[in-house]
Amino acid sequence: METDSVFLADERETEQFGRLLALATSDLPAESLAAGSLPDATGGGRIYLIGDLGAGKTSLARGVLRGYGHQGAVKSPTYTLVEPYEFSRYKVYHFDLYRLSDPEEVEFLGVSDYFDSANLCLIEWPDRGGRFLPPADLSIRLECEASGRRLNWQARTSRGREIAHKLNQLRHNR
Repeated sequence: METDSVFLADERETEQFGRLLALATSDLPAESLAAGSLPDATGGGRIYLIGDLGAGKTSLARGVLRGYGHQGAVKSPTYTLVEPYEFSRYKVYHFDLYRLSDPEEVEFLGVSDYFDSANLCLIEWPDRGGRFLPPADLSIRLECEASGRRLNWQARTSRGREIAHKLNQLRHNR
């Protein structure tokens, strides 16, 4: 499994890392990517965002969405459980499962189609979804530290290894 970590000093750096993650999830080769938006890219995957309240999961998701070109507000889907963002060739679904009282509620939401391989799913609090969620391609853990946060990621599938590899290429080429 490919693993790595990075220290992020503040919310701005967390969002910037999210933009890199957006680039890494796209189907475009790392060499051809600019740090702008990806209106014609496709990609997909399931990324678990793990961390305590206030660790930066939504800030990271906001950065991913900005990286894909979303200009509007990005709010935590704490009460709606999922916020869809539609782009020309794909969709990004941002889940926040914090308020689930039972993992079976995931099944009742009717979200199985959201996990289509062409869609990108960012899932906060995946432990609350239990066996009703598909496995993560990439798990990202955010941990608060005295002067910022530590972000650790681990690839869990071949798709996750592709994302992690491209993410490392992008980090070292900027």
